[in-house]
Amino acid sequence: MGMHPVYGHEALLDRLGSSLAIGRFPQVSLFTGPAGVGKQRVALWVGQGLLCEGGPGAPCGSCAPCRQVRKLTHPDLHWFVPIARPKATDPSKQIGEAQELLAAAMADRRAEPKYSSPEGMIGYPIAAIRLLHRIAGLTPYSGKRKVFVLGDADRLVVQQASQEAANALLKVLEEPLEDTVIILTSSRAEALLPTIRSRLVPLRIGRVADSAVERFIHTEMDENASGTALQRRVLSADGSIGQVIAAGDAAGAEADAAAFLETAEAGDGGFARKAFRQQPWAARGAFTDTLDAMALSLRDRLRDATSPGNGKLRRTLEALKKIEATRLAAQGNVNPQLALAVLGRELEELA
Repeated sequence: MGMHPVYGHEALLDRLGSSLAIGRFPQVSLFTGPAGVGKQRVALWVGQGLLCEGGPGAPCGSCAPCRQVRKLTHPDLHWFVPIARPKATDPSKQIGEAQELLAAAMADRRAEPKYSSPEGMIGYPIAAIRLLHRIAGLTPYSGKRKVFVLGDADRLVVQQASQEAANALLKVLEEPLEDTVIILTSSRAEALLPTIRSRLVPLRIGRVADSAVERFIHTEMDENASGTALQRRVLSADGSIGQVIAAGDAAGAEADAAAFLETAEAGDGGFARKAFRQQPWAARGAFTDTLDAMALSLRDRLRDATSPGNGKLRRTLEALKKIEATRLAAQGNVNPQLALAVLGRELEELA
């Protein structure tokens, strides 16, 4: 698979294409706007235009670099996203681990480009920015320049007392190499350090029209969507395609959770087949969404088993503990297939 097209920002893309054509796009910029409106997707479109063989200007979409960008395989496009803090203690090993975590995140997005917002306290550890430093100092692999996109850049400072990554990035922004373009995106620009914001050229990415949201639903999610249900989905999105994706993720997670609990409680080992259909790299995405949905389902059951001596109550509480333990483990470098298989066995024994 590859990234879906940009929906609903046609006028903005025209302006950006003109800026690229005359060589006026800034080296360091900040795309801001509400969550889920497509800031990172627009940033990748700009990167595609910068790397396009037919440039300068808007990407042609058909040359080899354009196709590589769409597939997230271009060696000079570097998409950084929040990741877990590496567990290694040696700085060089931390950088290697950060590179592996980013590679796994990109594999996830290649397989499923409709991603949700980062969860929990994951952010930009210093190792990720040191990796960026290292890549920025290299010669472009195949084109004339390197393009960096840092999504959810407000995660550079997840705690006010922890600004190492933000300060390290500042060094790159102050004197970027001539062959380097850096685009940060954030729905909370005020969370960035003022010293970083002052060096970036801001660009506001607004909400898209309802018609664009509807096209996205029909093309990328549900071609049969229609009537009142479709209109409800469009209105609830409020001009944010990310809201549509998040709502779809929630519905899918509930279905996956119900199916897994049913097979685990059936006692015939069917949970193993479902566990090994789980994507091995999605421990911080669909996997944790499914675990959360399982936990919510079991909490609903608790309301129907209120007697202290009720065996169903005890088993449900134990099952909830097992799921919460797996959810906690998923924040580390866990293999979701194996974790789900172990959880299925434990739930089967409790049934």
